[in-house]
Amino acid sequence: MKKIILITFLLFLNTFPNYSQELLPFVENYSKSDYKGDNQIWNIAQGNDKALYFANNHYLLRYDGIKWEKNTLPNKTIIRSVFVEGDKIYSGSYKEFGYWKREKGRMIYTSISQGKNIFNDSDNGEIWKIFKFDNHIYFQSFNEVFIFDGKKVKKIKLAPLISYFFEIDKELLVATVVDGVQKLQGDKLVEIKAWEVLKNNVVHAIEKYNGSTYFFTKKNGVYISKNGSMSPWQNPLNEVLKRANINAAKFLKNNRLVIGTANKGLFIFDFKTNSSMNINRDNVLMNNSILTITEDKENNLWLGLDNGIAYIEVNSPNLIFYDNSGTLGSVYSVVKTNRGYLLASNHGVYKYENKNFSLVPNSQGQAWSINKLGDNYLIGQDEGTFLYKEGAYSKYNSINGGWTLVKSNVDNSYLQGTYSGVYVYKDLANSAEAILLKNFLKPIKYVAQNKRNEIWAADNYRGLYRINYNEQYQTKIENVTQKNGIKNDFAVKIFEFRNEILFLINHQWYTYNAVAKKLVKNELFNTNFSQVSDVVKIDENHFVILQDGLLYQVYASADTTFVRSLIQDKYYKGKIINDNLNIFKNGDNYLLNLDDGFISLKLNNSNIAVPNLKVEAFANDALVETDGTVNYNAEVNIHLISGFYGSSKPNLFYKLEDSKNPIPINDGKVTLNNLKSGSVVFTIYSHDGLKYNKVKSFTFSVATPWYFSIWMILVYIILIGVILYIYYKWNKMRYIQKLALKEEDLKHQKKILELELKAQNDLNTQQYEKHILELELLSKSSQVAGKSLSIAKQSEMIEKVQGILEKETDINKLKSEVKKAIKINAVNKHEWESFETNLNQIHNEFITTLSKKFPNLTSKDIKLCIYLKMNLSSKEIAPLMNISFRGVELHRYRLRKKLQLETEENLSQFLLSL
Repeated sequence: MKKIILITFLLFLNTFPNYSQELLPFVENYSKSDYKGDNQIWNIAQGNDKALYFANNHYLLRYDGIKWEKNTLPNKTIIRSVFVEGDKIYSGSYKEFGYWKREKGRMIYTSISQGKNIFNDSDNGEIWKIFKFDNHIYFQSFNEVFIFDGKKVKKIKLAPLISYFFEIDKELLVATVVDGVQKLQGDKLVEIKAWEVLKNNVVHAIEKYNGSTYFFTKKNGVYISKNGSMSPWQNPLNEVLKRANINAAKFLKNNRLVIGTANKGLFIFDFKTNSSMNINRDNVLMNNSILTITEDKENNLWLGLDNGIAYIEVNSPNLIFYDNSGTLGSVYSVVKTNRGYLLASNHGVYKYENKNFSLVPNSQGQAWSINKLGDNYLIGQDEGTFLYKEGAYSKYNSINGGWTLVKSNVDNSYLQGTYSGVYVYKDLANSAEAILLKNFLKPIKYVAQNKRNEIWAADNYRGLYRINYNEQYQTKIENVTQKNGIKNDFAVKIFEFRNEILFLINHQWYTYNAVAKKLVKNELFNTNFSQVSDVVKIDENHFVILQDGLLYQVYASADTTFVRSLIQDKYYKGKIINDNLNIFKNGDNYLLNLDDGFISLKLNNSNIAVPNLKVEAFANDALVETDGTVNYNAEVNIHLISGFYGSSKPNLFYKLEDSKNPIPINDGKVTLNNLKSGSVVFTIYSHDGLKYNKVKSFTFSVATPWYFSIWMILVYIILIGVILYIYYKWNKMRYIQKLALKEEDLKHQKKILELELKAQNDLNTQQYEKHILELELLSKSSQVAGKSLSIAKQSEMIEKVQGILEKETDINKLKSEVKKAIKINAVNKHEWESFETNLNQIHNEFITTLSKKFPNLTSKDIKLCIYLKMNLSSKEIAPLMNISFRGVELHRYRLRKKLQLETEENLSQFLLSL
């Protein structure tokens, strides 16, 4: 749905100043891309279900405020007219008329004319109007009227070409194209002489107001009949209407008249103020050709255009000013003046006075704030602070960038937050009295004071500061957010509520505890207004909050009970200036700035009463009845139809059983996905500012998925049973086979084990015997080696000595030769080393064991142990160790001590046992 808020003052009425107005009502346009239909809207009617029905060429459109539906006739002809009577929606088309009824979320058509042979081939049988008169339904074409009494159809043929029938004072007036307006009496048309002036005029509307009958002609304006005389409407607007070509007209409540034209849009005339406004393509409408006008049950207007639909909230207290030309720019502040309005924008300061919109001379540049001080206005701009007084604009002082100007709650001084710090005005009448707080040159956007010599200031970027100052305005600055460890202190808001200063920091509310000298969370505001991103004061009892992109007006009662009212986002969607919301109270209304104008809203101290809601749920385009069932994993679209389209549209929330908190409902539509099977309770709530109140519940069920249905569960059970049985049989067969194989395997394993054990025992015995033999062999080998070495040397020496004795006779020389032979035949060092090495290799295991058990043994002790293990005597050992027999005995004694042997223990046997 495309929503356009395009309202501006009326340029074309400059020649008729009494007809202009400062603000215009909210207008919402619907193009054919919104309702997916054709261009022209020929007729509009509102049903008892509060839905709107539109005759849209080939379609009957239905709109309930949430969903557009389009329906076509069986013969696909163009629908020209609609009319509501009870639960029936009558429609007329080419040689066809009947009625529609809504059943199970769909429009069902029943033909009245079909099969009755009431249309002639030569007739122009398009039904352009349907109305009720004298408990009968009339279907009117250009030269015929068909009267339906609920069963039969009566046809009246009219001679002249007619435009429309009108019921006035319980009589039927017929507007002919050539013969003027006549009365229908029975089957005949009767001329009225006093109305002869209407001849050759196409009359498109006849309305009764204050005892006079108004005739709205296509090209000759408006005529009034009163007390039997007919005369043109004596009003300057009538001349404009003659050039505009009237297509439709209707009197509204509150003494207003609306007139739709073919080329100048819609005119709204107020008889109380004798003023009018024109809503057209230049300011809001999609096109200027209005084909039909309908007033809904909220007394607002629906316009059928030559291309699209327009909805105008003429009965709403909310009015909007929008600059369609782009001249104004973004509005940062707006105030009401005695002559009109004064607006501060990023292009300068503009005034709307005496129905003229213009730039205040010499005010170009960014303007931030406007403060009304009596009949004067103080304006903060980029290049200084300016004074607007009696139409004159002058520089008040050179203080640049005045974001805000607020009155102190301590005395009559004023505080100004600027680009370069905080200024204090003791007397606003004297601009030279502006004093800058020293040593605090920061861009300050919000300031407040409720304690003498103490000011609170919020940096435009980040940080909240507590400023203490003396009479000479020397300051002591404290960064409160930094001191309190608040890291995310960007864009801090300062809000004064009933002489208490609150701080909105990162969606949390704080106050300052002067005793503890720290910020503390405010329970009251955090409970009622969590996740708020901005707050603006209206007066002591009203303020506006911004939460999740939506604006709420809040009324605080005397006992601090908050009543929250949603300001519908259609008025401001996409047009809020973030972090620069400003409000000016104007009587019972307040003005809120937008980025291309401003909106005037009504102060509200109570919640909008929630109407009798109608809940329609659709799954796959099929209506879901209460306690009905939808398919598993189906998308369910729930429409909450209030029947209200204007400012009275309620603010609703919904909650499912497994939801924690109610969720806001946008545009009256909720889409539910991924629902679990079982019962779903959709509960609708309203919010009164304190708590959520239940409005209505809608219950439906989500079917079990097909794969969990009873039949599928039976299939699963049977399938599982078959699988288990097959598995059991297969497992049993395998078990029997395994038992047979296992038994055979056990026999083989037993035989193999027996053979392996026998072979292992034999192998172990053989290895043991082999080891014993190897040990014995080694021992014998060592003994043989030692004795062999000794015998060989002894034999060699004896042979040598014998040779010497046989050869030598000289005793001295004999002695010398014998000694020499003994020395030569002694075992040399190399031979001994080789002998000892081989001996150590043979007895390596013995040496290792001995060294581990007796680590205090020397190498000589180990050598003696080897000789003893070889079962050598002391005499045999003596030459091997190159010591005397007595030395061997002494060494044996010492060895026993080291081996800690008892007297009765045999040394050689002990060594053999190792």
